Amino acid sequence: MQLKRVVVTGLGAITPLGNNVNDYWNNLINGVSGAAPITRFDASKFKTRFACEVKGFNPEDYFDKKEARKLDAYSWYGIAASEQAFKDSGLDAEGIDKNEIGVIWGSGIGGLDTFQTETFAFAKGDGTPRFNPFFIPKMIADICSGHISIRFGLRGPNFTTVSACASSTNALIDAFNYIRLGKANAIISGGSEAAINESGIGGFNACQAMSQRNDDPAGASRPYDKERDGFVLGEGGGAIVLEELEHALKRGAKIYAEIIGGGMSADAHHITAPHPEGLGATLVMARALKDAEINATEIDYINTHGTSTPLGDTAELKAIVNIFGEHAYKINISSTKSMTGHLLGAAGAIEGIATILAVKNDIIPPTINHTTTDPEVDPKLNLTFNKSQKRVVNAAISNTFGFGGHNAAVVIKKFKA
Repeated sequence: MQLKRVVVTGLGAITPLGNNVNDYWNNLINGVSGAAPITRFDASKFKTRFACEVKGFNPEDYFDKKEARKLDAYSWYGIAASEQAFKDSGLDAEGIDKNEIGVIWGSGIGGLDTFQTETFAFAKGDGTPRFNPFFIPKMIADICSGHISIRFGLRGPNFTTVSACASSTNALIDAFNYIRLGKANAIISGGSEAAINESGIGGFNACQAMSQRNDDPAGASRPYDKERDGFVLGEGGGAIVLEELEHALKRGAKIYAEIIGGGMSADAHHITAPHPEGLGATLVMARALKDAEINATEIDYINTHGTSTPLGDTAELKAIVNIFGEHAYKINISSTKSMTGHLLGAAGAIEGIATILAVKNDIIPPTINHTTTDPEVDPKLNLTFNKSQKRVVNAAISNTFGFGGHNAAVVIKKFKA
């Protein structure tokens, strides 16, 4: 069968760098860090006492008080980002067949804050079970996609992908495939996460995964720098409306970019550590390029997973050299996690937005906080350190890798009719 073309027609973002797409993008290209001391709880006894929190978000801008109380923060962020994206796409207009619009969402954890609140309260009590009737519906990882479909009356395919930090890139790939196979006209995709609480910080500290640079939060997320010591936890949500090209053209929609391929792989190596030679990362980019039917030499930019962990950063760069050879040195590479922190299951969504806007605007967001050269990093690679760079970006890749060895990559191209 003839596969349909898939384009991006709407974007929405709730991030540590801004609660809309314009603020998020402008802060990205200006190299602003979203990291600061934690305000949600007293973190003074934790090894890590800072994070990339969403700032100034008022749920009552999107929900009435009663409705807001029935939702975990991860759903707040996801629904709010989706409302922005849905309006941006113009799919809220009269006459659009909502039976043919779906929601495919991603979250690695779901309602962690709800789970913590309810279990902490039970543990402090006398053993009598007094749980909130919305405990389970607030917590489960699939509920955000359900809420989005209910809010906008969307009756197309609806589910949530869970693959740790690759979750929302997997969601984008699934949405892309459903549309190009003709199973939906449009899909709101993306992901959300809200894990900045005692359980989230304590759990990742126990894994030895997070930076402990408490004296310099803004400089703590430093991918590819010799002094990096782990990731910085972030939160928020990103929504991307994918739409079948002819459907978008027929209604005169604006088009940001085209999605042309996706790849998936497993490291099959370790529950938290990447394959040291980047085997899974090599496979996922090779599969994404093959699916996109694009030559490696056509890629201009890679938004890397780039978490700022000692092992992960170098493994991914080895994979890039494995796949692209000499062309690797002509590609701009950057990690926007240096500014946003790591949004776990929502990382692929907000990094997908960053990659889409890099393609649309011909600007590469930087990898900030670089001060010390790592001898394990190939010096010929252009890691876009500290300042954004202008260049024509015809095609780009966004990579995300998750605990469990899950890898996902999506290929984005400048739209041409």
